[in-house]
Amino acid sequence: MDELQENKSSSDAPVRLKVTGMTCAACVNRVQKAAASVQGVSAVHVNFGTHEATFKSASAELDSVSERVIQAIRKAGYDAQDADDADVDDDAELRELRLRLAVSGVLTGMVMTLGMTPLGAAVTRGDGPALNLLLLLLATPVQFWCGWRFITGFWSSLRHGSADMNTLIAIGTLTAYGYSAAVTLDPSLLTDMSGHVFFDTSAMIISFILLGRLLEARARSRTSDAIRKLMDLTPATARVVTDAGDREVPVADVKVGDVLRVRPGDTIPVDGVVTGGSSAVDEAMVTGESMPVEKGIGDGVVGATVNRSGSFTFQVESVGADTVLARIIALVKEAQGSRAPIQRIADRTAAIFVPVVLVIAAATFAYWFAGDADAGLPVALMNTVAVLIIACPCAMGLATPTAIMVGTGRGAELGVLVKGGDVLEEAHRVNAVVLDKTGTVTEGRPAVTDVVPSNGFSRADILHLAGSAERGSEHPLGKAIVEAAEAEGLSLAEPSGFEASVGGGIAARVDGQEVLVGNRRFVEGREVEVGDAAVDADRLEEEGKTAIFVMVSGRPAGVIGLQDQLRAGAVEAVEGLKRMGLEVVLLTGDNERSARAVGNALGIARVEANVLPEQKADRVAALQAEGYCVAMVGDGINDAPALARADMGIAVGTGTDVAMESAGVALMNSELSGVTTALRLSRRTLQIIRQNLFWAFGYNALLIPVAAAGLLNPLGGPVLAGAAMALSSVSVVSNSLRLRRFQAR
Repeated sequence: MDELQENKSSSDAPVRLKVTGMTCAACVNRVQKAAASVQGVSAVHVNFGTHEATFKSASAELDSVSERVIQAIRKAGYDAQDADDADVDDDAELRELRLRLAVSGVLTGMVMTLGMTPLGAAVTRGDGPALNLLLLLLATPVQFWCGWRFITGFWSSLRHGSADMNTLIAIGTLTAYGYSAAVTLDPSLLTDMSGHVFFDTSAMIISFILLGRLLEARARSRTSDAIRKLMDLTPATARVVTDAGDREVPVADVKVGDVLRVRPGDTIPVDGVVTGGSSAVDEAMVTGESMPVEKGIGDGVVGATVNRSGSFTFQVESVGADTVLARIIALVKEAQGSRAPIQRIADRTAAIFVPVVLVIAAATFAYWFAGDADAGLPVALMNTVAVLIIACPCAMGLATPTAIMVGTGRGAELGVLVKGGDVLEEAHRVNAVVLDKTGTVTEGRPAVTDVVPSNGFSRADILHLAGSAERGSEHPLGKAIVEAAEAEGLSLAEPSGFEASVGGGIAARVDGQEVLVGNRRFVEGREVEVGDAAVDADRLEEEGKTAIFVMVSGRPAGVIGLQDQLRAGAVEAVEGLKRMGLEVVLLTGDNERSARAVGNALGIARVEANVLPEQKADRVAALQAEGYCVAMVGDGINDAPALARADMGIAVGTGTDVAMESAGVALMNSELSGVTTALRLSRRTLQIIRQNLFWAFGYNALLIPVAAAGLLNPLGGPVLAGAAMALSSVSVVSNSLRLRRFQAR
């Protein structure tokens, strides 16, 4: 049974592969098709921004399936390996790009100087063929070493009967270089045009594209800063408490059950429960909670949080992949590897885009060459190369994944875990937010709000007697009364003759007096007259509070009012949702009176009370039937069906409920302001995606006709096209990086 469970767990988890060789959206489409073609594979996602492919499989032989996927990707012309095993050095790619760009820049500068200034003629003493030969020698390393990645990518796609960005770059630059080389090596082939060589064009295009790749790689590396920051939070060592004293060990050697000591200023290495001492812990790095949280014996602590004041010991409960931080990182990685439905636009376009561009390029060449078979050939070549270069669709492939990467990473820094691109896209449609009451907008535990004495008893008398009677009670109302008495410094007596009535109250003997503490039904069932205390109880219940009678020796001593307290910032959060133009609904299993009181306090007009947990999903469905796109906010326990049924589920956590599968968004803290942050961040991310796609598509739609018409030639033709193509990718990534400045209000 354990083995079956282990296999199921492993097959349910997404498998991540590192894919190398992808250069544009067309590559993404090919890799996705290759992986999806493997039997037993489902939910394939390929992310151009992270160069990763993820998939799921129901097969128990996950390793075998993974190997077949890797082989399928390699057959498609790319390389892949397990992301956890991949020894990928991101800096190595940057170093290689810098080197190739430096060589290309120097040689291209020499080609431009010799070919376009009198210096070339001076060096070769006016010998045109000699100058062309010198330019050939300088341009060849640029074409075949600096630009080798484009040629190999083109050859790979050609072998697999497809086309991508490398196809356009390779054909464009090889055309310009090949024509120039032919004229240089045998001028008799094209005697009328032997003076026209375009080594500067091919070299400049490669240099510009390499510059764009370098800027893109640098910008793209910044999109994963959130993941790196999270990974850097865990300390390298921990102090294990042993019989022989404290011993410092690597965190990797810590085991469940070990007792660790944490001193002031230390970062807590793993998750556990405090066994000794107390302190204030800064959990901002994990939960986004700004204020330190007091921790004492029995309280849970989370790895990667910082101990601010006292020293304490705790017993380890989770290590490695089971810790809260590890699960957060896994969730963020999964979200960053996901694709929003809007990405399908780019995917469908990329599948047909490159072949269409090749047709347009061929038509451009034919048109310009037919105009003048002699002078038209150089012009035809330049306009054709300009079309090929300016049409490179790399910006399309970056438009969506970079925005998702930055948006989900920024969300994690703010304590908002968004579990996928589909969630981000759905958020812009949300026009109604359903708030669960208990544990979501309220603290989930009652507190004493009123003490109304009668018959000569004082407030202290009532709390002393009721608190003493409730000392042995496990009921939340009884605990709240005890806490209120202790908070006022009252000394509680030891009760005797304790007798509890389920759902009613208790009877006990305190200081020699018979004390009853319970609701109206309980005390009236004891044939005790409540007298004028009933008026006070009615008033409290009208305010949505629970009224508890305190009877002493058969006569009323007073009434205690209790109420579940609103969470700090709940009112402001509801106001924020309203300012966003959202319909806010309060959903609760409480009675109408209590529910209405909470609704009034929050400023919510639409309140639905007496809703059982199993009915909450039905209420969400009813709102959807009314035409609303619903975001359900709950505590992720009995709200799970409603969270799953909603268009967008938002689970309010306490810093440890990060694996709630029923919700698309998990808040790492209990502050409702996170709801508005999640919705605003989602809307902003989708806005950035739309801007990116508009720029990527608009750029090609506008400039391809311009290049085909020859309007770029006076401005530099293919060289300008290469610069514009490179800058288009950089602009898309830079636009996505603006999400890093997103702030929660």
